[in-house]
Amino acid sequence: MNNLHRFFPFFSWFPLKRKALRADLIAGVTVAMVLVPQSMAYAQLAGMPPYYGLYAAFLPVMIGAMWGSSHQLSTGPVAMVSLLTGSMLASFAVPGTDQFIALAILLALMVGVMELALGLLRLGAIINFLSHPVIVGFTNAAAVIIALSQLDKLLGVPARRSGSFLADVWGLLSQAGDTHWLTLLVGIAAFAIMWLLRKYAPRWPGVLIAVAVTTLASWQIGFEKAGGAVVGVIPAGLPKLAIPQLNGETIMLLLSTAFVITLVGFMEAISVAKAMATKTRQRIDPNQELLGQGLANVVGSFCQSFPVSGSFSRSAVNLSAGAVTGMSSVVTGVIVLATLLVFTSLLYHLPQSVLAAIIMMAVVNLVNLDAIRHIWKAQWHDGLVAAATFATTLVLAPHLDTGILIGAALAIVLYLYRTMRPRVVVLGRHADGTLSDATMHDLSTSKHVIAIRFDGSLYFANVPYFEDAVLEQVARNPEARYLLIVADGINELDASGEEVIRHLVQRLRDSGVTLVFSGLKHQVLQVMERTGLREMVGTENLFRTEDQALEVIHSAIGAGKLPPEDFLLKPFR
Repeated sequence: MNNLHRFFPFFSWFPLKRKALRADLIAGVTVAMVLVPQSMAYAQLAGMPPYYGLYAAFLPVMIGAMWGSSHQLSTGPVAMVSLLTGSMLASFAVPGTDQFIALAILLALMVGVMELALGLLRLGAIINFLSHPVIVGFTNAAAVIIALSQLDKLLGVPARRSGSFLADVWGLLSQAGDTHWLTLLVGIAAFAIMWLLRKYAPRWPGVLIAVAVTTLASWQIGFEKAGGAVVGVIPAGLPKLAIPQLNGETIMLLLSTAFVITLVGFMEAISVAKAMATKTRQRIDPNQELLGQGLANVVGSFCQSFPVSGSFSRSAVNLSAGAVTGMSSVVTGVIVLATLLVFTSLLYHLPQSVLAAIIMMAVVNLVNLDAIRHIWKAQWHDGLVAAATFATTLVLAPHLDTGILIGAALAIVLYLYRTMRPRVVVLGRHADGTLSDATMHDLSTSKHVIAIRFDGSLYFANVPYFEDAVLEQVARNPEARYLLIVADGINELDASGEEVIRHLVQRLRDSGVTLVFSGLKHQVLQVMERTGLREMVGTENLFRTEDQALEVIHSAIGAGKLPPEDFLLKPFR
């Protein structure tokens, strides 16, 4: 049974009690009311014809729930991934064309394969490559870009496309005098309906009501005849099953794009799943979630879907509506299927400006500049990463992958820079008997032994700094015959670190100084054991605590040779 659940996780939903089934049915219908109009809006954001959003909201929604680990996560079109798809593919084809659609479908397959590979290899931890400051900076920039990218549809003016998103926005604003006022009025009406319902009737399906009201009004007033843009004809029926167009050269062109969408999409999905798990107390398996998201994208690509991920807004609706199992998402998918088969004609008169309003309302909560300020207060270098990611993503748009990769690279570089110069402290004996920072607490040190605490893993990037710090202290204390490294803070020792310690042991020994360690951790001792370094240092020079080391050194030097002021070696009682 365990093996069956591992390959078919949705079997764990059964047997479904009547109460749970009823709750899932209500939640599934509620989410579908949000998903149908929202998916069409996100398809538009992805550069696809609106009805492709319904394709992405059909099978991927069900597959993601059936093979994922979260019972409430709602998979499907999301703003962030749709934006990445549309902006990145715009470099290769004109949005909305057959070539662009083929690329988007191929991209969904590539993202799905990458997610499946990461899940099968149990590499869910790869998401940690995107640090919190990078995510915050990118999310804020993406939210701004998403909102501004809908201005042309809201104003009813033609969009301009160049190599610079900000230049396109400026060009769009210069056309403000050509605004189609009826289009703007309909968009503002949709905003008003969604905002009022969110504020005064949050349980009502505000998005669906806004769509229904504005579509009916559009039909009644002849919005299309007055020059307003509408969704138009939506092909009735199921999406065509077809293998994505595979081309080696195209796949290589899309590799970096697919990788970025894989990271961002999975980051969004797992963040949402974990946030809900704190309320439901469900255990979330990142690797299983990768498999679920991967299968959703792979299967989706065979039925005309662009890349999908876990949605925060719809998952929140799913949870608040009382979803107990992933059956709620299966219900949602069935309703989308019914929409494709029966109700597509009702969406003909849906104004494009309403879809733009839906997108803008969905991303308004993603803009949180206070989060960047908070990060800066915590650590200036993390704040710098968040701000730099925000700025580069905004300036380099539509090349969003470059912005996020620059942010991730900067975070890694700053991390390496910080760890290249870890804290090295010369120790003295405090009045309370502990060894403390001699400089900070103005403590006396010993002429006979130098005690140093090294706070950081000893690896290739900081071994020169460690070596220089040790030799500097030896040069400053020519009478010292022992050098104690308090190594409680050394968590790792790589080959470069091992080699430097080996050189230091020999060099100090030639100068009449014995190198002594205290508090070495098990993993560090293992490296020393395997390489023979432990034998070279001498087991007699390795101690569990610094006080044990100093007691042995005290005996070796001889109490009679110690001046009264040598508090470091004076046993504390």
